[in-house]
Amino acid sequence: MSLLPEGASFEELVQDYFLAVRGGGLMLSALDTELLTSWARQGVPYEVVARGITRSAEKALWDARPGEPVLRSLRACKRQVEAEIKKYLDRSAGAGEAPAERRRSRTWEETRHARLRATLEQLAERRPELSPRVGQLLETVLASVPAEPARLDLQEALTFLGLLRALPFAERSRLWRESRAEGAEGGGMSSRSRRLSRRFRLMALVRRALEMKEV
Repeated sequence: MSLLPEGASFEELVQDYFLAVRGGGLMLSALDTELLTSWARQGVPYEVVARGITRSAEKALWDARPGEPVLRSLRACKRQVEAEIKKYLDRSAGAGEAPAERRRSRTWEETRHARLRATLEQLAERRPELSPRVGQLLETVLASVPAEPARLDLQEALTFLGLLRALPFAERSRLWRESRAEGAEGGGMSSRSRRLSRRFRLMALVRRALEMKEV
């Protein structure tokens, strides 16, 4: 069972998140562990790898059969995770540039934040009935760019939760039920992992229901 201690390592955090998104499991294979170690050596925040795992899982979620794990191995996330790592490292490299040059290149956090705002603005155009809620989210939750990846993840979660609350009751209830369907309560998962698992599924379902582009 995944019961992470205070100050858990990068490897422990990534493994816990992967198993949560996967919907259960006890440990990584030797090959997965080797891959995780290679990511740890690159010195990126845990949230960067978690984002790659999320993107991979969202793509696989709709093709998974009932009772089947969304992801069979951490290696299945390799392409998306390493793309996120590259983006993060490329944009972090610009931190030492002169102010004028830095203004022309966004950080990883700024890029994600801007993409989420743009996606919400497009949603308001497609779904005018959601425009008031979108405007509220842009002015409050998304008013500024978080300085840390963890805060950015929270900002994105609050955004999708806000959109969920703006949906009609019947649709909102359906999405809540689906997020708790089979696979979200897999064995060998801690209470933290189960929360992460439900949050992942809920956000993916809301994004799909609203036909929002990947953010």
